[in-house]
Amino acid sequence: MCTAPDTVAFQPAPATGGEQDAGYLCSWNLLIRVISRRMAPSDIIRTESLSRRFTSRRGTVLAVAGIDLQVSEGEIYGFLGPNGAGKTTTLRMLATLLPPSGGTAIVAGADLLREPALVRERIGYVSQAGSSFPDVVGRDELVLQGRLYGMPKADAKRRATQLLNDLDLAEFGDRPTKTYSGGQRRRLDIGIGLMHLPKLLFLDEPTTGLDPQSRARMWDEVRKLRAHGTTVFLTTHYLEEADALCDRVAIMDHGKVSVVGTPVELKKQVAGDVVLVSVEGPTAIARTLLAEQRFVRKAEEEGSSVRLYVENGPTDMPAILRLLDGAGLVIRELSMSRPSLDDVFLIQTGRSLRDENGQG
Repeated sequence: MCTAPDTVAFQPAPATGGEQDAGYLCSWNLLIRVISRRMAPSDIIRTESLSRRFTSRRGTVLAVAGIDLQVSEGEIYGFLGPNGAGKTTTLRMLATLLPPSGGTAIVAGADLLREPALVRERIGYVSQAGSSFPDVVGRDELVLQGRLYGMPKADAKRRATQLLNDLDLAEFGDRPTKTYSGGQRRRLDIGIGLMHLPKLLFLDEPTTGLDPQSRARMWDEVRKLRAHGTTVFLTTHYLEEADALCDRVAIMDHGKVSVVGTPVELKKQVAGDVVLVSVEGPTAIARTLLAEQRFVRKAEEEGSSVRLYVENGPTDMPAILRLLDGAGLVIRELSMSRPSLDDVFLIQTGRSLRDENGQG
């Protein structure tokens, strides 16, 4: 009989049959039982040391480096990070599309490794690339998805009609998806992911490539999902998207989660104000001069400007003006703002997410 202790030191054993196999199975069941017991009643995702390695001719790359996640039911949970940070790899593992190299996870109440079919029954997944075919009408895409999940044809048709109405796609439902706008196609993608009424919906970069109006419309749809009780796990590299939508945000970089919290909590970690100053001539001179001031907590070069973290922007800006003017530096631009998620990312990783997105 397997009795679950508070902690289990688990080491995979080779499958050799007999007592060793039984011992291995017992150890695995103990581990899953311990993780399940540690989960709060409202947790819909819980991972421990989840990792993924890729092997190529150049060697092994650790894309996800043993992350621990805890996502509560009914929240919008955001994964924030630059391209290549490991966000999509993590999402694909949690959605059973990619096997983990290590670690464990409980997703929607099912063991990711031992019950992947049950996980797939309970989740929806919307990839960054989308899932609709250009020559198929939207309604048929939805009905097909429902049928694939075992819904009777009549039920699938009723559900498709409901989703087309809910997503404001009723007038486009019988048109080929190649006639849809970018925003309409993304709303249809969400409908496909919701067709079987999942408890948990994964959205991978849902607004990439959309214009500002379509992006704002997509945000409204995501908020509706939460209002109806669906948990949303969302990856994004848009700072304003994470700030506007997410109840909690995890910042990921180089395969690791560096910090987790609500947008407000994370921004509070960057105390004071942010001052951006641009001068004529070498930026390094201005940065060195300003970094020596007692009221400047941190000074970073950012392109042709210097980003300053100061204690009190309105009080410190006149001092900055006098200092630069006394050094003979001509100011081209001077602005002040409250800390943003990009400032949090900069503090955590040493680089700006806006710069990363601009480059890639």
